Amino acid sequence: MKVGTILQDCREGKTLSKVDALFLSSVREDGLTALLEVASELRDRYKGKTVTFSPKVFIPLTNLCRDFCGYCTFRKAPDEPGAKIMTFDEVLRVVHQGKLLGCTEVLLSLGDKPEAIYPEMRDFLAQVGLRRTLDYLYEACGVVLEETGLLPHSNPGLMGRRDLRRLKEVNISLGLMLESISDRLGLPSGPHFNAPDKKASLRLKTIEEAGELRIPFTTGLLIGIGENWGERIDSLFAIREMHERHGHIQEVIIQNFRPKLETPMQGSPEPSQEEMLKTIALARLILGGEMNIQAPPNLSPESYEVYLDAGINDWGGVSPLTPDFINPEAPWPTLAILSNKTAQAGFVLKARLPIYPEFIFQGEKFVPPLLFPYVERLCGDDGLLKNGGTHDQIGNALRV
Repeated sequence: MKVGTILQDCREGKTLSKVDALFLSSVREDGLTALLEVASELRDRYKGKTVTFSPKVFIPLTNLCRDFCGYCTFRKAPDEPGAKIMTFDEVLRVVHQGKLLGCTEVLLSLGDKPEAIYPEMRDFLAQVGLRRTLDYLYEACGVVLEETGLLPHSNPGLMGRRDLRRLKEVNISLGLMLESISDRLGLPSGPHFNAPDKKASLRLKTIEEAGELRIPFTTGLLIGIGENWGERIDSLFAIREMHERHGHIQEVIIQNFRPKLETPMQGSPEPSQEEMLKTIALARLILGGEMNIQAPPNLSPESYEVYLDAGINDWGGVSPLTPDFINPEAPWPTLAILSNKTAQAGFVLKARLPIYPEFIFQGEKFVPPLLFPYVERLCGDDGLLKNGGTHDQIGNALRV
């Protein structure tokens, strides 16, 4: 009876409390079905039957990193095979190829502050007249904008106010996964032990300061790394509270952990499909109908369409060119398959920019004046990717 009462209150627009969210995290079978139905109804009420994705190129600017997370294969030490710092020429070569395929987002990912522990990174930066990796990122984003007109979206780890302000000048949006609010995960044997930049309070500070600076921001949870249901819910409420203060969270990712060989967590179990569905549905009820909620399709290749039943409205960035360098074992679905599976579930797939329409329509509140011409060239009246031009190329890619 209590499940029905809580869900009816949600249907009627009542804000879900932490106590009720924790109670709903225990539902099974009929209760879970009802939870998913209400989350889907809320999504449909605000988002309709459109599901979006961002056609992107993935640029791993450097995979050197000072953090040693228990699940990561992206990070490298300078003497490891595959260690890389991309030159601007290398970046532009990939971005130009992506532009020909209709991509509009340039996702730049990189390790956190590698210059803090690696003299090789400090030497590289000195050779190009810079001191910090975040300075190199700023220059790279500027080059991408100037030379290609595509829109950078950077995920560089922790950022202070000064760096956030500078990166806002050359990024249409920025991102930092909260992953979990639990500092327990940083204890010895935890996934964030020996990862100083995964301290929850520091990540919350970055997200908060991005809000104060009016930066459209992506964040989210990494599910299945040892957190419990209370910590998941606390993480979602922390995101909601920051968004209520600043209105800057443009999307929340619910990402499932996948164990990788040759990592400390290679033997850890993946979260179940039920856990993912329940977390997505709770995210929808906690964050509300207006929030954009996504789950990566490449991390659940056999069944990602079921996430539509839990209330997502976005598939995130999908690349017709570059792999997911964070999860290289998990290829993107082809755009044709993604479109077909979305249609079979009763939705229409549409391409968007790395800034959502509701943020574009707020004008200079969230888009710096110097970046607005880049956005105007790419977006249509609905704030999504403009019909014609690169949109035709995306359409062709969908039909391949």
